[in-house]
Amino acid sequence: MKRVEITSDWPLPPKGIRLLSPKFLVEAMAADPLSQDLYPLATGFYPQAQNHRMSRQQSANYLLIYCTAGLGQLKAGKRQWAIKAGDIISLPEGLAHSYRADTNQPWSIYWAHYSGTLAREYSQRICAGEPFAQIGLQPRLIADFEALFTLRRTGYSTDAYIHSACQLKQMLSFIAYTAQRYQPQHGQSIDLSKIEELMHLHLGDSLNLQALADDANLSKYHFTRKFKQLTGHSPIQHFIHLKMQHACQLLDSTANSVKQVAVETGYKDAYYFSRLFKQVIGISPSEYRRSKAA
Repeated sequence: MKRVEITSDWPLPPKGIRLLSPKFLVEAMAADPLSQDLYPLATGFYPQAQNHRMSRQQSANYLLIYCTAGLGQLKAGKRQWAIKAGDIISLPEGLAHSYRADTNQPWSIYWAHYSGTLAREYSQRICAGEPFAQIGLQPRLIADFEALFTLRRTGYSTDAYIHSACQLKQMLSFIAYTAQRYQPQHGQSIDLSKIEELMHLHLGDSLNLQALADDANLSKYHFTRKFKQLTGHSPIQHFIHLKMQHACQLLDSTANSVKQVAVETGYKDAYYFSRLFKQVIGISPSEYRRSKAA
């Protein structure tokens, strides 16, 4: 069992939080099948962390930092990043690093040290090999951190800590998903939310690749490549997936015939629609309607 790394000795203010998992609970989470893949070693919140700084030659575990206000700086390897509100720091085990709050506008940060058999995979998914990502201010994530802090009132309950491990897994997967989709608009990046909004506006008709690329001010080739990097699918395939999701909603919430649902999702040929539906969903529209159950 690796030693739980003690966090910085920054003096905790009245509104600050620093919560360390006791050794016996770390061992319990590491042994339990529901939490052994990822579990918290320490979590906390440092508000307006004046003079906060930390330097490690080799981290003994994984660390996540979420800046919600102010400024800071991260150094890892030979690179450095200016940190602002909405930025994520995700540091893997073993990476030499240092970070500090800005002198004039010290950051406020939520943080979590964690470990587990899948900790490496969770960390890599967040930043794709980089120790820095941007997700913007996410009230949901702040609420999730606050939920973790309820452990202070559980009397070191094993069940509560295993539940917190499951919460942490949900938080990290949400960060990874949000970081993938968050695209600050500079250079040749694309606004995925804007593209999906355009797709949603055309669920009942058609939309070709040229129109999507034009909306992103990119060539079809570059648009398709960047879109697939973000979603794992081509733009048209993603559009079809959105259409099939809409079709499922119509099959669930209306008594419309399959032919009517096809028309409402932009397909005049009900047979072609049914083939596409089965390719994506795995069963035909009629089978889907018969098989749905509460």
